[in-house]
This record gives sequence, C-alpha cells and structure tokens, in this order.
Amino acid sequence: MPKRIMPNLTRRAFLASAAASMATPTRAQTATTLFVSHPAMLAHDPGPGWPDRPDRLRALEDILATPRFASLMRIDAPTATRAAILRVHTPELLTQLEQATPTQGTAQLGNDVVMNAGTLSAALHAAGGGVAAIEAVMRGQARNAFVATRPPGHHARAEASMGFCFLNNAAIAARHAREAMGATRIAIVDFDVHHGNGVQEIFWNDKNTLYCSTHQMPLYPGTGAVSEIGAHDNIVNAPLRKGDDGVQFREALASRILPRVDAFAPDLILFCAGFDAHIHDPLGRLRLVEEDFRDVTLRVMEIAARRCNGRIVSLLEGGYAPDDLAASAAAHVGALMSA
Repeated sequence: MPKRIMPNLTRRAFLASAAASMATPTRAQTATTLFVSHPAMLAHDPGPGWPDRPDRLRALEDILATPRFASLMRIDAPTATRAAILRVHTPELLTQLEQATPTQGTAQLGNDVVMNAGTLSAALHAAGGGVAAIEAVMRGQARNAFVATRPPGHHARAEASMGFCFLNNAAIAARHAREAMGATRIAIVDFDVHHGNGVQEIFWNDKNTLYCSTHQMPLYPGTGAVSEIGAHDNIVNAPLRKGDDGVQFREALASRILPRVDAFAPDLILFCAGFDAHIHDPLGRLRLVEEDFRDVTLRVMEIAARRCNGRIVSLLEGGYAPDDLAASAAAHVGALMSA
C-alpha cells in the first residue's frame, strides 16, 4: 500500500521528525518522492464545459494509485496560511476572493476566472500543498515532490487572479522556501503551453530567482517573448511555434534553458508542470507526448543532483484532456521517483 501521512497532528510529527533527523537543514537524506494532494481541490467546479474541471485531478490521482506508484509517500495538503499568501499577494486580492465566493452556483470574476463555493478552499489547499512540499524537501524527508495543485497558479498576479488561476502556487512556494526554509537561489522551470506571466511579473526584479519558460507563442496570455529578460537577466523565455513537437522542445531546453539553470546554481528547483503542451490538449497546438515530459524532468534532475542535492518541487499547472494529463503526469512523476 502507498505510504500515506495524514494531516494535522500526524503531519506535524512527520515534519518535526524530519527536522530532528537532519545533520543539516537542507541536505536530502532519502530518495523518496512525495505526492501532495487534497480532496478539497476536487470541490472547485466552475461548471459544465469549463476546461479546469474536477475530472483532471480524478484522472491523475487514479493513475498515481496504481501499483507502479505504490512507493510514493503521500500527505494531504494543508491550507496555506495568510502570512504565506501575503508574501506574494495583496490583502485586497484575498478580500476580493473571500467576498466573491458564492454560497451556491458560480460567480465570475473575469472572462477566465469563475468561482463556486469550493473554489477558495481548493486554492488555499493548492497553495498550502506547495508550502508543505517545500518544507519536506528542504528538511530532507523527501528528495523531491509533486503537488497536484488545482486550481493552477502561474497566471495569477500579485493583485489579480486570471487564467483559471486564483493564487500563484509557485510564487508562494518559492517565497516560503526563501523566507522560512533558508533557500537563497531558486530556479523555476515552466513547461506549460501557456506562458506563466504571473510568475515572471512577481520575480521580474528578483536577482535570486531565475524563471525559465517554454510555451507556445502567440497564445494566451500574450507574454513570454525572448526579449523579456527581467531586471537582472533572470528571466529566460524560449517560445515555441504552433505545431512544434518534441524536437523543437528539446532544442529549446538544450540551447536556452538548461544551461542557464545549471549556471545559476540554484539551492532549489521548482517545476511549473503544465501538461497542456500535449498533442491532444484542447487549449494548445504543440505536439509533445509523454516521453517529452519524462525527458525534461530527467534533464532538470541531472542539474538538481549536481547543484542542489536533488531538491525539486513540482507543481501541477495546465493539462485539460484528463487521460492525457494523467499519462503525462505519470511519466513526470515516474522520472522523479527514479532519483
């Protein structure tokens, strides 16, 4: 049976025992891969026909429940604290989300942001899952982690939700790693078909955070040009064109992204793991397949092993064909488990 660590007291004991067993607070002691999720993330349901539907997470969790993944360590995602969220987002955004939450039906905050009664709880658990994964990996209980964050996060700006994203899970996780867990240099690798404009904007002026993205262009949200390099040359965009497949994807990684991540010598690497670049995804027109997602994972893991004791936290972003999302995520998690 998969190893599962339940929340609340047991989860606190898990983290406390991890900290107590460390010779140093940032040295990984195990090759275990941690999987973080929570049933509350299924409660976010914008309604029929909406691409980010609960079936995405159900399909992913079903495939990760098969015997191949029995060795995964599992915990339930806690809710993110207000303090963790406010390292990234404005108090006004939190207030807006609280006040907009409907008691029944849905409420539309914008063309691509729809809430129901369970949305805010789901978003808080998604962000909290990233924080919990950071703590486990930085304390050494897990070598790496995959968090089934839903709703996704990389489009959310400091002051506004957008693009199916309510809170910026990757940014919250990165800030927690730096301000609470002792990480200094953090690299974020984003392979979603859409550019993570929110992550780029939040870290534009941060010389100690490197944000690297492959994405289809032109496509929503319209950002991600090669010329967008950040205030400290800390942004690396490698846009792909409609119809590009694994050949062009791997070339973009090899020529632009992987050398920059390696040279940056991060203390921690985060993935914004969007699987909507898959050939069958309805929202993009790239032609990646499962093996491409496995390949990028392994290549980044090589850098992580050399630079930061293998520390990787991966956060789910897009992927809107549930079966293909599940198969792609399985390839990604399987690679993480091979560490």
